[in-house]
Formats: sequence, C-alpha cells, structure tokens
Amino acid sequence: MTFSMEEGEIKHSGAEELSYQQQNESCEAFEEEARGSFSSQSGGICVDKQESNDAEATELLDKGFMEYGCPHYRRRCRIRAPCCGEIFDCRHCHNEAKNNINVDQKLRHDLPCRQISKVICSLCGTEQEAQQVCINCGVCMGKYFCNTCKLFDDDTSKRQYHCDGCGICRIGGQENFFHCHKCGCCYSILLKNSHPCVEGAMHHDCPICFEFLFESRQDVTILPCGHTIHTNCLKEMRDHFQYACPLCSKSVCDMSKVWEKFDEEIAAAPMPEEYHNKIVSILCNDCGTKSLVRFHVLAQKCPNCKSYNTRQTRG
Repeated sequence: MTFSMEEGEIKHSGAEELSYQQQNESCEAFEEEARGSFSSQSGGICVDKQESNDAEATELLDKGFMEYGCPHYRRRCRIRAPCCGEIFDCRHCHNEAKNNINVDQKLRHDLPCRQISKVICSLCGTEQEAQQVCINCGVCMGKYFCNTCKLFDDDTSKRQYHCDGCGICRIGGQENFFHCHKCGCCYSILLKNSHPCVEGAMHHDCPICFEFLFESRQDVTILPCGHTIHTNCLKEMRDHFQYACPLCSKSVCDMSKVWEKFDEEIAAAPMPEEYHNKIVSILCNDCGTKSLVRFHVLAQKCPNCKSYNTRQTRG
C-alpha cells in the first residue's frame, strides 16, 4: 500500500499543538472580517458599495495567488532562518543549500521549523511575525497556513492537514488517513485493520537511499512485513530482481508463481548420486521455520510454507 506525505515541521512534539481548525485558519475568515466592516451600511447604493468593497477585499487577499514560491511550495512569503539568519523560500530550500556538498561539513545544518518566527511578504517585502495575512499590504501569504508548523502553501489541491500524533503537516486529506500510535505515523485508512504494526516503522532511513522516511516528501510503501521503503526505491529493487525486504529478508510480494518455476527447475535438474542423501539445516525467511531438508544446488524449499526464500544454516 502506497501513500503520499509531506511535512511542515520536524517530527512530533506534542507541546503547543493546536487543533486542526485553529492551525488552518483560512483566508476566507479574513475575507469575512473585511466584509463585516461594511455591514452597518444600508440601502441600494450602500449594498452596491459593500459588494464593491467585498470584491476589493477578496482581490487583495488573492493578489499574487500561485505566482510566487519555490519548487517545493507555492506561497507568497519567504522565511528568515532562525539558525543562520538568512532568507529562503522554504525550509527545504534552506536544507538543500546548507547541506550541499560544497558547504564545509562543520557548517552543514537543517532548519528547526518550529523556531521560525519571521517571514517576509513576497509582494511588499515587509518582514513580520509568522502569520497568514501580511500586516502591511493585506495579502494572504498562504491559502493553507499551519501556525504550529509555520507552513504556508497556496496549492490547497494537496489537501494538507496537521496531524497531532505526527506533530507535522501531511497531504492527501485527513479523512483518508489514520494515525497508528505504535508505528508512529499516518497510514491510509485502507490499512487501519490490516497493516502489520512495527514500532516506529517510519522513524528510520529508507533501507535503499537512506533518506529519513518520517520527513520524506516522496511516496512511501508499507511492505507485507510491516517495514517501510520509498515506492521508487522498491521499484528499483524489482527492476534488479530483488524481491526480499532489505531489513528482514521476507518476500515483498506474492512469490508463489516463482516458487512453482523453482519446483520445475529442480525436478529437471536432479543432483548427482553422491548428494542424494545429503541433508542440510535451513531457516525460512518468510515463516521463520527451521527445517532439515535434502540439499539442492539451486535452492532449498521450506516444508512449512513452501517458500524457496530460505538460507542454509548448517550442513
């Protein structure tokens, strides 16, 4: 099962977390406030004037919508990094610049997102406290805004939401995911009653590319054994005919058709007579059963689950 995710903050810190509704104050709320300032007027002319003012307020909030940002986010502000005092489009831009191979290893560092306090409006250049609407020009700096993660994003098609359990913002729609407290991450609702729980399953590096999975912006796949891996890394494994989990060696997919081919190959290639009675000890990587079986140079079959995903332990 595959799911997408994206973070707006370093991993789970429960303190100071607000509810999703509090964190994601929409620009529409500010729009309503702007409209309310004209509510005392009456009469046909006043109604026309109010409608005109409403349109102006909406136009102001939406000014520059989807026109600013970086490869990571569409947003109408930049951030001042609290760690080095420099200005960047987002924390990912900061981390890419400050962890570049050309940077002295002693100076490399990541941006502590929860410490972000200052943003710079992309339209008027005003530096201010992190908030959704610019205090100077009144533009909405991000249609989605999380005050906990200090995340701004105009592209709401991602369906961002803040997960209190993870302590960061995710994408894909809150109704489509649940937080597994044992695994320590949000998974697709389709896996709620069926996924194998592995404590801290997402809190480790991808076993192929070594990127920290919990904060990864790439799609992640949950293997049948419960371990996690980047979807693209799993595809690359399969392209190289590797079908075992890099962490526990269990099969990552249904291999029954492959085992049938092994049966045919072994039947067509009997061992020399001097090996007919050779017995070896094996451990099955799929079911964990230890067995004594006849030796064959191609592979040894587990008598319990019929898998050829075994390793010889003795003999």
